[in-house]
Amino acid sequence: MSPGGTVYVIDDDEAVRESLTTLLETSGFSVIAHASAGAFLDDLDTATSGCVLTDVHMPQISGLELLRRLSDRLPRFPVIVLTGEADVPMAVEALKNGALDLIEKPYSGAAIVAAVRQALTQLEVRASRTSRRSETAERIAGLSAREREVLEGVLKGESNKEIARALGISPRTVEAYRANLMMKMGAESLSELVRMALEARGGED
Repeated sequence: MSPGGTVYVIDDDEAVRESLTTLLETSGFSVIAHASAGAFLDDLDTATSGCVLTDVHMPQISGLELLRRLSDRLPRFPVIVLTGEADVPMAVEALKNGALDLIEKPYSGAAIVAAVRQALTQLEVRASRTSRRSETAERIAGLSAREREVLEGVLKGESNKEIARALGISPRTVEAYRANLMMKMGAESLSELVRMALEARGGED
């Protein structure tokens, strides 16, 4: 089963464009083809996130220039660059500018499909991680002020006694707050609680 997300095929050669579209659609991907980078950029504001499969050498806007214009959107639009032998220096520059992958011509259909699948899978993982962070942040926002203070102590690696001393409450009360924390955060263990809190802060990539 192919991962979700759209594949944006960009190539000024109609035959190549149609060949890639057929290959990817046959492999189970959703494909939107563009005859130029400019045409893709015109639709970018309304485009759903997905993988960009582009030729590096194109008139008007090259694959390299496309990367530059997508610099702040690359997390949502990972770019795979297709290049002929003569365009390798330009393609290497594309990699330096954030391209996810580089595939040299003549390429095999299997190489294209594998690269696209990897790119879309990474998008799914990133979207899932972002969703988890947002959900955890909402749970943290729902904690009481005291519960957040206890959580801070836990994240510092402090014991119940140390947290109690810092907050001027009893260790037994800290235990009660920790139990509430675990329940409200949906954490089954202390390590999961810490991981969730750190992830919500962007502590894990």
